[in-house]
Amino acid sequence: MDFMSPEFLTIAMFIVLIGLITLGLPLAFTLAAVATIFGLIDNYGDIHGLFNIYANNCWGLMNNYTLVAIPLFILMAQLLDRSKVAEKLFEALYVVMGRVKGGLGLAVVVVCTVFAATTGIIGASVVAMGLLAAPALLNKGYQKELTTGIICSAGTLGILIPPSIMLVVYGGLTGMKETSVGQLFAGAIIPGLLLASLYFLYIWIRCLLNPELGPTISDEEAAKYSTAQKWSMTLKSLLPPIALILTVMGTILAGVATPTEAAALGAVGSGILALCNRALSIQVIKESCVATLRISCMVMMLFIGGKFFSTIFLSMGGGDVVADLLVGGGLSPNMALVVMMCIIFFMGMFIDWAAILLVTVPIFMPIAMELDFNPLWFSMLVCVNLQTSFLTPPFGYALFYLLGVAPEGVRMTHIYRGILPFVGLQVVGLFLIWFFPEIVTWLPGIFFGSD
Repeated sequence: MDFMSPEFLTIAMFIVLIGLITLGLPLAFTLAAVATIFGLIDNYGDIHGLFNIYANNCWGLMNNYTLVAIPLFILMAQLLDRSKVAEKLFEALYVVMGRVKGGLGLAVVVVCTVFAATTGIIGASVVAMGLLAAPALLNKGYQKELTTGIICSAGTLGILIPPSIMLVVYGGLTGMKETSVGQLFAGAIIPGLLLASLYFLYIWIRCLLNPELGPTISDEEAAKYSTAQKWSMTLKSLLPPIALILTVMGTILAGVATPTEAAALGAVGSGILALCNRALSIQVIKESCVATLRISCMVMMLFIGGKFFSTIFLSMGGGDVVADLLVGGGLSPNMALVVMMCIIFFMGMFIDWAAILLVTVPIFMPIAMELDFNPLWFSMLVCVNLQTSFLTPPFGYALFYLLGVAPEGVRMTHIYRGILPFVGLQVVGLFLIWFFPEIVTWLPGIFFGSD
């Protein structure tokens, strides 16, 4: 066996990476360490040459203007998380939809969809709904599994519905016009709403067939508010976030502002919302800025580690090995796509979405182009697939976010059982996008003239 062959090094590199990740080591440093070890092996211990490669990659990464949008979107999310926007909207929809079968669960989906379109970070949505909605649903008699499934699945919409940090990272990785951040934002709107609609229909139909799973609120509670009051509550809580969404997304899709400029507008707008809700203070600004700094540093460290890893992996011939396996192995384009999607789905059970993107996109995107796939459509398949990584055991982040704030009596077993139908719905959404590419390409075609 040739221990210096690209095939052996490729397999060894992934085995070492997965082994170190399962030990719980910090992901960014793990990626960089594995890259350094195999980089030295591949170039026969040339430390100076490896340092030059890393320095050039870091310089190119830090010069990427698109990535400036990341801390701005994070700041926007942090301010919104403290502005009580989600809380006010849930309180209004609690009354408006409380008499519908499964209405409170449907209200959670609506709130999370609106919140997803304003924050782009799933932790905020899952934690907020876990604290706000979980006690309300359980007190009304909702099944624990259904409650946890609704909150975890709807809370993860923030990673797909624009403005999404994942889409900004993806656009920064590819550097292609066809997968620019604006194109990705436009392409992700309908898939994100499609998943939200699948969740909505599933909850409604299931509670319609078995009302005991999602009881309605009492007649006395519903009668406390007149129809005019219900409309007033809903509009007052819904219009401000909708205005913010239109400000951010509208300027990008209209070509008025770049994603970075729109992110700055969003950060200012979220501050204004917090001010209008009397939730803006020096302490809130300080906490939001510190949290933004921490998250931004984490994301950028992941970027650097992932960039090192993908650079070394490709330089030692790993990309060619994977391409030969998928393209040169006699697989049809559809079978090659199945293999790539299965790899991403499996990795999502154990690895953070950012690491999956940083490792797979530089390898899979050239293969997708060689197979003549629409790059935007392929990218959206990857991103929708990655949303499952937040729900799939054993390391789905949304599961642990919810467990940390769940009411007493809710166990991890309830959460595991609750998310299974929703993971199935995500797979259904993935197949719908696969067979109907227009779900992804239609809006970008309108706004940017894409084919």
